Amino acid sequence: MMKYYSSTNTCRRGDTRSWLAAAACLLVGAVAIGSAQASSSPQIIEQVLVKVNGDIITKSELEEKQIAALRQRNLNPDVLKNDEQLKKALADVTPQLLVNAIDELLVIQLGREKGLRLSDEQFNRWLTSMRKDQGLEDDKKFEAALQQEGMTISDIRRNVEKQFLLQQVQTEEFGGKLQITEEEARQYYQANQKEFLEPATVTLREILIEVPTVTQQGRAMVSVGKDDEAAQKAAAVRARLTAGEDFATVASEVSAGASKANGGLIGPIAMTELSPDLQKTLVGMKPGDITEPQRAAKGYQILKLETSKPQAVRSFDSVRDLVADRIYQDRSRTEMRKFIERVRRQAIIVWKNEELRKAYEQQVEAMSTGKPGL
Repeated sequence: MMKYYSSTNTCRRGDTRSWLAAAACLLVGAVAIGSAQASSSPQIIEQVLVKVNGDIITKSELEEKQIAALRQRNLNPDVLKNDEQLKKALADVTPQLLVNAIDELLVIQLGREKGLRLSDEQFNRWLTSMRKDQGLEDDKKFEAALQQEGMTISDIRRNVEKQFLLQQVQTEEFGGKLQITEEEARQYYQANQKEFLEPATVTLREILIEVPTVTQQGRAMVSVGKDDEAAQKAAAVRARLTAGEDFATVASEVSAGASKANGGLIGPIAMTELSPDLQKTLVGMKPGDITEPQRAAKGYQILKLETSKPQAVRSFDSVRDLVADRIYQDRSRTEMRKFIERVRRQAIIVWKNEELRKAYEQQVEAMSTGKPGL
């Protein structure tokens, strides 16, 4: 009897893996492996989509990735019950999923060739830390969480070991090229100062004189008389301020705004977060200036400009870690691309599905030329 790759058939519309699982079957057609020697007719247990240096990626593995990708997109389940829309959604995500799955497998294979492995001590240390961070130190809570996720300790270990191998291989292959010198950091900072701009900010104080409303036929209405009264009160309050009374004290006394408890204090706040009209008003003011009462949504607003800070480039010392991170990320992407392209060229990839092969190769080509993928 031949060795079979066991899996549940996920292509039935009534499958308990939900409509998403059934949807994934719309796109993927594959070649089955194995046949039952004890039976006169072939029995398909699992389907292989591609062999990568002898290791396989199966139909059900791809379906799981497709389901996860569709869920991450928060697509409307009702809309996607239409087969054509499902096919389009799957066609959008599948090429990159194939590239990622094969790249990941190639790196893991290389890690195993290098003799890398996750020790029991490393896994147990990680597991202890994870359980503490997640509040799952109690064994019963941990077991319940595993059951809820449909996972076992073995599943967790496989996932952790996969990530371990991916990280260790990258460190060994090009980790030394990711070191950043002080001079490189300063050069990047000087060449990309727009990335480190600190926006213009203002600190304000406000007084809000509220205009009372009445509800008529379910709508909030304002009478002209009440509006005039509020406008007159706002003018009187501003007169007190221009006569020398402390703005914070007056705000605490008469303001109906949420900032009343802080003496009307608002900010610092970025100028870009303010309305265009208010930005224009503030541009012509200097600290200490007080606006005329302005009609706002809830009444009449009086503002005082406390402080104003113009847009400026942050100092190198204040963004040193951010600069290093930007360089590291850029360099890491570049080195990873070079590394994975080399590993792909050396790989023996045998496809069992022509459509998926084309999708994969077109996506790889698009990524290498910088063009949009499928």
